[in-house]
Parts: sequence; C-alpha cells; structure tokens
Amino acid sequence: MRAQNRLEPFAHRCRVYYEDTDAGAVVYYVNYLKFMERARTERLRQLGFAQSELAQQNLLFVVHSSEARYHAPARLDDELRVTAQVLELNRASLRFVQQVWRDKDATLLCEGQFLVAAVRADTFKPRAIPVELREAFMAHGSGTQSNAGE
Repeated sequence: MRAQNRLEPFAHRCRVYYEDTDAGAVVYYVNYLKFMERARTERLRQLGFAQSELAQQNLLFVVHSSEARYHAPARLDDELRVTAQVLELNRASLRFVQQVWRDKDATLLCEGQFLVAAVRADTFKPRAIPVELREAFMAHGSGTQSNAGE
C-alpha cells in the first residue's frame, strides 16, 4: 500500500546560537545533524509521542544511516526552519527526508535523508513500530508505507 504525502512537511523553528558556530560565526557542519535530530523529536512530540515515554515502553529510535548535502552556510543569529517528513514507513524503520532553511530569505542550507530504526531499549534489537505510532504518521499524511519487513 502506498499513500503519497500531499501536506506541507512538519517544520521545527530554531535559532543559531554562538555554541553552534565556528570562529567565523558560521554553523559547524555537524550541527545541522543536531538541528535535524531535534526536528524529528519534535515531529514525534507533535504526533503525541514523547521519546521519554516511548523508552518506558521499551522503544528507542536510533539512526541507522544518514546522508547530508550542504548548500549554503547558516550564521550566528539566523532563524532556521527545519523540516522532518517521513518518506517511507516500514515495519521497524522510518526514512526521513529533511531540509534546513534560513527563514529571512528562504534559502535552502542543508538537506538530508535519515534511516531511523526502531529498537528495543533493553537489547537494542529491532522491533516493530507500535501500531498507534504508525497510524499517527499515516493519518497525518507522512510518507509512503512499505510492507517490506525490516
């Protein structure tokens, strides 16, 4: 079954702080990954699922693989819009496509894809994403669903 997303992707807003930058007041490249991690976490929270509560249910999400492309630098005090859209929803994983935009001039700064695996908190072995969470993603138009087992 495939369901295409026709909605605007979820977006988390943040600001570039001094701690995010290098000596030239430019965001250090790895910090874009942190901004994207926060957007994925806030996407879960917006759907009603806090990661701390999921951990109590023996569920963690871990990044399996990531890919990022950098287009332009963010600088100290820039306001950013970080999107987090599920591109693919599998039994035990999610593939997110994400972008980081500078708000004031709508410039795409960075984009990437992240394969995030669902694992048991006690063993770090793969586990199925709970039905309620899968349904929440699908109800909000997130990505395509794949029946492939992972």
